[in-house]
Amino acid sequence: MAEEKENGKKVPIREGLFTLPLIPVEQVKLLGSKCKKCQEVGLGKRLTCAHCGGEEMDEIPLSKKGKLWTYTVIRHKPPGDYKGPDPFVPFGLGLVELPEGIRVLSPIYGDPDKLKIGMNLELEVYPLYVDENKNEVMAFRFRPMEEESR
Repeated sequence: MAEEKENGKKVPIREGLFTLPLIPVEQVKLLGSKCKKCQEVGLGKRLTCAHCGGEEMDEIPLSKKGKLWTYTVIRHKPPGDYKGPDPFVPFGLGLVELPEGIRVLSPIYGDPDKLKIGMNLELEVYPLYVDENKNEVMAFRFRPMEEESR
């Protein structure tokens, strides 16, 4: 991880969340863990299965495309150390169903009033903020695919 900080100045918002390296960002995928015992897939690198407690996990890259399973619109700035746009802009927050069978909670980029359950979405890894060491902290969100946004 130190390599990305020194060279690319891009660091993940959470370790074990993305495939590495984080450059080029267009090739980065979410990282998942698949239980060898029950085949359950979880988001991020995990040591044990949340479903069955199994301790043998395989790291797998997750698909970059999924479908909007359900969503809500956040119309008020979240409390605490909010790292989003200032001034606050309403955004969609949805469960995105990936082909691996996992549903990922994610911000949905774009006009929240145009969201539709079942629409096709695509992963976007982007710099959320710059930390105290001048590193770009990389987060993820999903956005409507081109044919959906017309």
